[in-house]
This record gives sequence, structure tokens and C-alpha cells, in this order.
Amino acid sequence: MVILHVKHNDQNQFLFETTLKTSVEEVASKITAIYNGRLKVNRICGEMEELAKHGTLYPPEILGLTPEQVQEMKLVDTWGEKCIPSGGYTMVDDPIGRRNGKQPRKEMQDVLHKAIKDAKEMISKNLVLQHKCLTMKVVQEAVSLLKGATMIVYPMKLPPHDVIRMEFENIEDLSGTQASLEVVDPATAQLWFCGKEMYRDGKVLGDYVGKIENCKVIVKLTKRGQGPPAREPIMSEEQRKEFMLHAYRKQEELKKLDADDDDNYFNSEWADSNNLKKTFHGLNNISWRPGK
Repeated sequence: MVILHVKHNDQNQFLFETTLKTSVEEVASKITAIYNGRLKVNRICGEMEELAKHGTLYPPEILGLTPEQVQEMKLVDTWGEKCIPSGGYTMVDDPIGRRNGKQPRKEMQDVLHKAIKDAKEMISKNLVLQHKCLTMKVVQEAVSLLKGATMIVYPMKLPPHDVIRMEFENIEDLSGTQASLEVVDPATAQLWFCGKEMYRDGKVLGDYVGKIENCKVIVKLTKRGQGPPAREPIMSEEQRKEFMLHAYRKQEELKKLDADDDDNYFNSEWADSNNLKKTFHGLNNISWRPGK
């Protein structure tokens, strides 16, 4: 088996296990699906954190209006009245006016927060450091975990316009958002190995990474048209910090050695500093001659 260390914009993403005989087309499609799936999990987690604080999303006709405008136009959040969290709620106004302020009770908040924490750990970049590979099945399990927690808190389901529900139903609309810039189109995704593009033209992985099984290589994922990714830095940010710390400690040790040199005995309590200094300087002034 071959382990692919997938990076995007020089940042660790995940490890992916495959074989040398797998086509580049299949590898690129699976890696892109996992990459986009991780983005999806993180988007859902971000919205669920707001859900735990401020309740469900306002409908489009109310979203962005002030309370005075809503009252003047006689608009009503009918879905907000139907979708009540289990155990009731406490009113906590959303400072940016996206959600209706019906904050779930603490025990229901804890259900959401635990699911968020567990889901993030399932698709975390730290899995790379733990040498654990990621699969699409794990990504889907993370989404299911978040969906199950939401159903516990909102048994009547979220409003159909709430972005969390739309994510669960795979009908989310990311157009015009920052999130849309992060998503990679599976049909045009590019993989790079050692600065060279791995073409999706029928070649297999072994045509690029060699014929040795049980190896680990770095591949980089980019969008079509971005060009070759930048070269890997000589040392990582963590290695650079460790190097600077080592250099600083070494410098401090040298300063301390300079301060504690052998001449410091002149200043000790038991020594007659003046006599010792005179003797020392006297010896230095003696002219030594060969044979005398």
C-alpha cells in the first residue's frame, strides 16, 4: 500500500491510503471528495456553534432586517415558532441578526458542543501527526454524528432554509461566499508530485511515484489553472521555531560563560583582589629569555 500525504496551499490536510496500480483519475476524485467533505464538516460545525448560542436561522425575507423593519412590514418567523429546541429555550439576541435568539438549554447545548468536538477530531489535520489515514466513510460518519445531535435538540427538524439542514441534505448554495472559494471541483482537480502534474489520462499512480510499495509520498491538491504549487520550504514553521529557540539558548549560555570566566576569582570574598591583580600583572611584565 502507498500512503499519500495530501497537502493544499502547503498545509497538511490528511493521509490517504491507496495502491500503485490505482489510476490517477480515481485517486484525484477520492482525494478531492475527502477534501471537500472536510470543508463541509467544518462549515456545519461553525453553524452549529451559532445554533447553540442563538437558535435557528431567520427566513430569507427577514434575514438582514432590523426588528423595527420586521415589525413595520409585519413579517413573522413561522418556522422559528415551530422549531423549538427540546427542553425549551432562553432568549439571547444574535448580535448580527442572523438567528432568532432562541438559545437551547444548557444540556442541549452540551449535546451540540460534544458532537462538534467529536466530529472535528474525526477529520482533524492532527491525524497526519498520528499517522492515521482518512477515508470518505469517516467523513460521512462525522456528518451523520452532527446530524444526529441536531435531531436530538430539534426533533421537529430545522427550518428548510437553515444552512445546517441544507448541508445535511446536500442542497447548500455556496455561491458568493468565501466558502465557495475553498471548494475544489472534483472534475478539474489537479494532483502534483515533486513539482510535476500527475495527469488524469489513464496513467496509474506508480507511473509517477515509482514502483516501490509500502512507501509514503507527498502530493499536492490544486484547482485547475493555479499552476504548479510552490516548493516545499527547507524547514517547517515548527522546525524554524525550534532552531531559533536553540540558537537563543546557545547565545544565553555563551553570555553566561563570558560573565563567569576564570578572572572572576579576583572578586571573590576570600581573595585579596589588589594583591592578586598586582601579582598577575607583574608576571605578565617579566621578560623571559631562553636559557635563563
